[in-house]
Amino acid sequence: MTTVSTKSPQKTTKLSFKPKQVVRHLLDSLSDRARDVITRRYGLDEKAERMTLESIGKKYGITRERVRQIENHALGAIRKSKEYLKEKAIFNELRDAIKALGGIVAEEDLLNHFAKDDSTKNHVHFMLVIGEHFTREKEDDHFKHRWYVDKDLADKIHSSLKKLYSELEDDDLIAEPDMIESFLEYIKEVADEYKDDEVVKRWLSVSHRIAKNPLGEWGKIESPNIKAKGMRDYAFLVIRKHGSPIHFREVAKAISEYFNKKAHVATTHNELIKDDRFVLVGRGLYALKEWGYMSGVVKDVIKKLIEKHGPMVRDKVVEKVLKERYVKENTILVNLQNPKYFYKDKEGKYHNIDEK
Repeated sequence: MTTVSTKSPQKTTKLSFKPKQVVRHLLDSLSDRARDVITRRYGLDEKAERMTLESIGKKYGITRERVRQIENHALGAIRKSKEYLKEKAIFNELRDAIKALGGIVAEEDLLNHFAKDDSTKNHVHFMLVIGEHFTREKEDDHFKHRWYVDKDLADKIHSSLKKLYSELEDDDLIAEPDMIESFLEYIKEVADEYKDDEVVKRWLSVSHRIAKNPLGEWGKIESPNIKAKGMRDYAFLVIRKHGSPIHFREVAKAISEYFNKKAHVATTHNELIKDDRFVLVGRGLYALKEWGYMSGVVKDVIKKLIEKHGPMVRDKVVEKVLKERYVKENTILVNLQNPKYFYKDKEGKYHNIDEK
């Protein structure tokens, strides 16, 4: 078994420079119009709103293609400028920071790591665009927008994420430590410096098809276990996490806590009743059908048990029903003595009435 370090490399990386100040110096090499186009295109002003080529073109009365030309020319001019050369150490620091985060990081995760406000995020993003060390891949069916500083590593992560996804079952729900362990099996060739639980979670987050639910469990993004769509899905995850029968009031409370969703007790109870994934096993207690609990009320359970095990004496019936339901023994006996459904033979064994 591969071991994973619990220490995250520079988990809260702080850059020694101020992105806004660096970008301001870089833009000094541009003409007024080029600077304005870049500022609007990358959201580098106080509004922090990135404008489209078309909207910028309308402002200047030029085509979107002309705006694109101005943008590309301006980016090239910055890279050749003396201002850019002066900031070489800063770009190296940014490269090293990304390498410490795993070498390949989903764009949203990367920007969130360096800044909280949109304005600073836009300035970091612009530095990534300008920097020669950084490569951006656009999102596709498999992956989110992401940045990397090592192509070979990025290729390995891309390939491994695809393999991992292909081997997941539709309803798999995997605890985070197990998911990390599984993914490490696909990337044995990757340098040990990257084999850290926080880094692996960032790699997993690059995938568009694998995701984590609010309870910290991983699976396919299209699964209702991951992308819960309603109260029933939330209830399923809560009961599964609990691991044993739980009262519907507690289910509603847990939904509110885990998913930050308003869960009314009565509504939660109604949803549990309607969904065959859940089995009422006691007074207000619900379990998952996948745990092996039989569906139906007590008399239905007795009937199914007799069908499965054959005629049984009273004590045996009680013993087996109590494994399926959290009810009083007397409740079982009352149902068992109902002549509409069961009868007792000369040996004291109970049969289903439809067998008579």
